[in-house]
Order: sequence, then structure tokens, then C-alpha cells
Amino acid sequence: QVQLVESGGGWVQPGGSLRLSCSASGITLDEYDIGWFRQAPGKERELISCITSSDNMTFYEDSVTGRFMLSGDNARTTIYLQMTNLKPEDTAVYYCAGHWARYSYASCWYNKGLYAYWGQGTQVTVNL
Repeated sequence: QVQLVESGGGWVQPGGSLRLSCSASGITLDEYDIGWFRQAPGKERELISCITSSDNMTFYEDSVTGRFMLSGDNARTTIYLQMTNLKPEDTAVYYCAGHWARYSYASCWYNKGLYAYWGQGTQVTVNL
């Protein structure tokens, strides 16, 4: 059974940092693209960062480039999203999602519509 669990959200002042974790069970991250999505109130859910399983390439949405960074643990069971210089517009529910990509040569960004496995989300709030 595939399970993704996010943690690490919370409240932070503008300019602060948070590290989100996506812990995976029931899957091998070598075969799954992992994406971080977010959904702000009144807005559609958007992909902001992902890592492609086939080549470990990472992608970032323009608004988070240079501020957010993906990494993984040595056991390849957890993907982290390090968020720095947070802004009020980063306030959203953040979700990690997985897409089985064993036979895919497309990037995780190209596959953004194919993520089938989702965590429950973690709230990030950035304000004074």
C-alpha cells in the first residue's frame, strides 16, 4: 500500500525557513517521481517542485526558484523540501505526491498531471 505522509508545516514570519518532509512507504523512490504541490485559499493546486526518479533531476516553479530546494535521505524513503526566505504568498497547504515512473523517460514536471498518490497535506502559514 502506497502511503505518503507530509510533516514540517507551521507558522513562520516572512523571511523565515521551514523544512517539509515527505515520508514514503510501500514504494521505492527509485521508481517514483515525487512532486510537491501547494494550494492556497481560492486558488488551484500547483506543482512547485519535483524530482524525476530516472535521473534525479529536480525542477522548480519560477516563484520558488532560488528559495526552495529538494533533497532526499540516504535510505531513499524521505524527500525534503527546504524552504527559505518565505513570503506571505507562500501560505498554502503543501502536498507531496507520487507518480510511478519506472518506464517513463519524461521529466517529473512533464508528468505533472499523472501523480496518483497523495499525502494528506501540511499547512504552511507565513505572516507577521
